[in-house]
Amino acid sequence: MHYYPITIAGLKRDLPICKVSDSLYIGAFVMFGDAEITVACARELLKLAKPGSYDYMLTAEAKSIPLIHEMARQSGAETYFIARKGMKVYLTDAIHVTVRSITTQHDQELYLSGADAAKIRGKRILIVDDVISTGESLQAMEALVAQAGGIVTGRMAVLAEGDAQKRSDIQFLEPLPVFNPDGTVK
Repeated sequence: MHYYPITIAGLKRDLPICKVSDSLYIGAFVMFGDAEITVACARELLKLAKPGSYDYMLTAEAKSIPLIHEMARQSGAETYFIARKGMKVYLTDAIHVTVRSITTQHDQELYLSGADAAKIRGKRILIVDDVISTGESLQAMEALVAQAGGIVTGRMAVLAEGDAQKRSDIQFLEPLPVFNPDGTVK
């Protein structure tokens, strides 16, 4: 297996390079179980967020949950929102959108409960993700915010993968290239 060495929020990590298709491989960044990187990334992303520019934060299930929780803890936010990837019995009056993510290779639904949507209505929302790549998940979260009547005031991620690093509408800590089958950067 090939690895990509990267420094994120001052911490060095080796990301395993994983196959998405015969011609596309990605550096897998998974925060689960890595409290040190989660705390450091939350701290650095909060430095990028303009104070007073958002009322709530939103992310999609699942890999960004530790990140948004830590960002809320560090910032003193009492509430944040998670767009769920499946309908749950407790998501009453849910709204939803369809998304195709580079890492899942199939359509997924993102759901937000009616109660959460009501809290978002008229509020400024900061969208947070671990990695932004194609932007499909980001667009889906934006669509959920719009359905709920909220206003997206910022988009941020730990890493911007491939062409996402050229986008001017997102803030991120580090760029992440995509790879060839032999582990070299595309």
